[in-house]
Amino acid sequence: MSKPLISRRAAALSGSAKVPGDKSVSHRALMFGALAVGESRVEGLLEGDDVLRTAAAMRALGAEVERLADGTWRLFGRGVGGLKEPDDVLDLGNSGTGARLMMGLVASHPFTTLFTGDASLRSRPMKRVSAPLSQMGARFFGRDGGRLPMAVVGTNNPLPITYELPVASAQVKSAILLAGLNTPGRTTVIEREATRDHTELMLRNFGAQVDVEHGEQGERIITVTGFPELTGRHVVVPADPSSAAFPAVAALITPGSEIVLKGVGMNPLRTGLYQSLSEMGADLAFENEREEGGEPVADLRVRHSALRGVDVPAERAPSMIDEYPILAVAAAFAQGTTRMFGLSELRVKESDRFAATMRGLAACGVQVEEDGDTLIVHGTGKPPMGGATIAVNLDHRIAMAFLVLGMASADPVAVDDAEAIDTSFPGFVDLMNGMGAKISKTEAVL
Repeated sequence: MSKPLISRRAAALSGSAKVPGDKSVSHRALMFGALAVGESRVEGLLEGDDVLRTAAAMRALGAEVERLADGTWRLFGRGVGGLKEPDDVLDLGNSGTGARLMMGLVASHPFTTLFTGDASLRSRPMKRVSAPLSQMGARFFGRDGGRLPMAVVGTNNPLPITYELPVASAQVKSAILLAGLNTPGRTTVIEREATRDHTELMLRNFGAQVDVEHGEQGERIITVTGFPELTGRHVVVPADPSSAAFPAVAALITPGSEIVLKGVGMNPLRTGLYQSLSEMGADLAFENEREEGGEPVADLRVRHSALRGVDVPAERAPSMIDEYPILAVAAAFAQGTTRMFGLSELRVKESDRFAATMRGLAACGVQVEEDGDTLIVHGTGKPPMGGATIAVNLDHRIAMAFLVLGMASADPVAVDDAEAIDTSFPGFVDLMNGMGAKISKTEAVL
């Protein structure tokens, strides 16, 4: 059943809040805890549907996973190579991260694992993961185009490989490194553009040997040594910078606003959005900078700002690939033209986010165009008209981006189904309304 919402022009946003835990870190904390020997405890885990599906999958693979009364999660792992064949299909829902990383986990185990997901996940490409994992000895049987549902037949004799990523993808990199944990020798991934490094940082924290070097052309060369003994750890999950992007942009475009977002992850490979917003003239302050669970965090203070159009270079895309829809919303309120280069990866996310962002902005009266993989938004320095209902196609980030646009547009903006928001940002509406937004249920089509 669909869950339509409408967002109306808000007064100034104010107050402080903590957005849910980082989704990327949450997935990895559960997976690595399931591979470790002994007890791991995870604080601040994102309890959205994507991560809960990963928790259920790790139970199915033999780990003990439970949520304690105080909200902490406790795991007792199986050790590297100790996962067991699941009795049933692993349903990863909407989670591409969960599905692709878990394929890497099971590829070097000698059993068969069946994967499926919702309609969105079943439409997304998996060949980018199955190609390198096949080189390591695993076999894959899926739908036409290498899509879910898919059977992964793991190998009893995995082979270490050296693999250069054809496209920048932390998910593909991580899948190979995870397969390499249960593979003899050294497994290496080469990436021309640096992608988020949560896997490398957390694997080291759990006790794996992960070496990172830089090649002559500036490429990152990441190598994991097989058969480490991972030891249970205490992991504190930082607030998700991708989720923080939505209230942050809402405050930037809503006159009179000033908010503080607590404990936001500031991993430099995740902060491309904030760099881009700063270049646009955003009033952002990073306060109380510190480290939690091996990751840099800070409190982010955001004030309403007059934004200007900028060019966002293609090489920044890996550090902000999930944030382009909300950046495009910010660009719609800016004075001048914003060009976002190198967005091919945006077409194969939970939906075709490139097309969805263009359609939504155009429906709200924003002049927008594409030039190959470049998204171009022409801002006037004034609020867009709004007054549209946006089809989100099960994409949580499209839903949140256009609800944010509706907070400052001339007329309200509705989304046809906000149910997917819970996959990454449970409590989004309550958090935003608590700071002054006006988001509510609706039956109307604008």
